[in-house]
Amino acid sequence: MRSRAEVEMVLALAAEGLNNCEIARQTGIPRRTVRDWVRGGRLAGGLGRGDCQRCGGPFHDPPAVPARDYAYLLGLYLGDGTITRSRRDVLRLRIALDSRYPEIIAACARAMRGVLSSSKILVQRRLSENCVNVGVYSRQLACLIPQHGSGRKHERPIRLERWQETIAYTEVEALLRGLIHSDGCRHLNRVFVRGKRYVYPRYNFSNHSADIRGIFTAACDRLGIESSQMNATNVSVARRASVAQLDEFVGSKW
Repeated sequence: MRSRAEVEMVLALAAEGLNNCEIARQTGIPRRTVRDWVRGGRLAGGLGRGDCQRCGGPFHDPPAVPARDYAYLLGLYLGDGTITRSRRDVLRLRIALDSRYPEIIAACARAMRGVLSSSKILVQRRLSENCVNVGVYSRQLACLIPQHGSGRKHERPIRLERWQETIAYTEVEALLRGLIHSDGCRHLNRVFVRGKRYVYPRYNFSNHSADIRGIFTAACDRLGIESSQMNATNVSVARRASVAQLDEFVGSKW
């Protein structure tokens, strides 16, 4: 009996446009087996592709995902993540990250692997750009990240489902870490007041979506972190105690 990981790999390769013969050569799985899986045959373990009525994938329980990995991955998606539909209705999640932060790239891949343990994680560097895409193919993304849709995130409502809110509430540090690692930064702010120069650390979170900025500020509120709206797209955390609190768990992003 084949493993679920092999099935997911075959479906991912099919989504990339490979034919059954090419997939069979790459994976060592018989072409007839590949054909059956791609056409909608039974998945390993006796579960069918249509067991989940929402995403059409094997049965799964989204609220039962590893909460810390999921909260971090959700934060990354809300910041710089996209979900697109490939061939055969398989979804692809991509998180765009700065290549200067290999620790964040590795943490993103670990979180994806924790949430989608049977799927292959792809790490691809864009040539001539200082950017790395960390991605994964899975039908289950329709259920795991129901905020996906056509158009940009700031052009549509972003509302967490109740089970997501529960995870965001219990793993608020992981959620904030993901949001800042994708769309935030820590830097030294320099100001002049009455001819005197002041330098102090500050966190900025920048996102065009008012809903996503609201998720960020609500998470800060839960931890007692003071934040303020700087302008139409930016939220600032500048109070010394609040910056120190974020420093305890955000990690490298400066």
